Amino acid sequence: MNDTMITVVGRVATTPVFRELPSGPVTRFRIAVTPRHFDRARNEWADGHTNFFTVWARRALGLNAQSSLSVGEQVIVQGRLKIKDEERGGQHWLSVDIDAHAIGHDLARGTSAFRRGKVQTQAPMEREPAWESPVEGVDPGAESASGAAADATATVRAEPGATAEARPEPAAVG
Repeated sequence: MNDTMITVVGRVATTPVFRELPSGPVTRFRIAVTPRHFDRARNEWADGHTNFFTVWARRALGLNAQSSLSVGEQVIVQGRLKIKDEERGGQHWLSVDIDAHAIGHDLARGTSAFRRGKVQTQAPMEREPAWESPVEGVDPGAESASGAAADATATVRAEPGATAEARPEPAAVG
């Protein structure tokens, strides 16, 4: 692939717009990128020309961007650059878009609190039917020795703020 990948740092210029399309969720917003340089003659920082890009975030990135971004926030966007040059109704239009792969707050400019997104499911999963007949004389609720060993080696996730003493100890296998 010969795509042009870019990373831009700028401010969210428009309110993110969320749409549910047949291809999946999409969030669109504009980002303003203004380069700064130090003017030695005046001994001060000076702003350059502001460039605006339209950012397209799809699927899970679009869902999370829509609920995480606000106008004026400093963000970093990485993605595929797309430049469109077209004529519409006798007018010449040039659009510069970024098909985003990653979006994040610029922590050099402020703080952010990360929260994992909820997994979206298409439809409730049905339980697979039990195709095997139960064996006579065996309690289906009883654990086998291999089941107990599997439980003893299972990973335990601690809740945020939990201490080591609050975590359950693995059962001894013997």
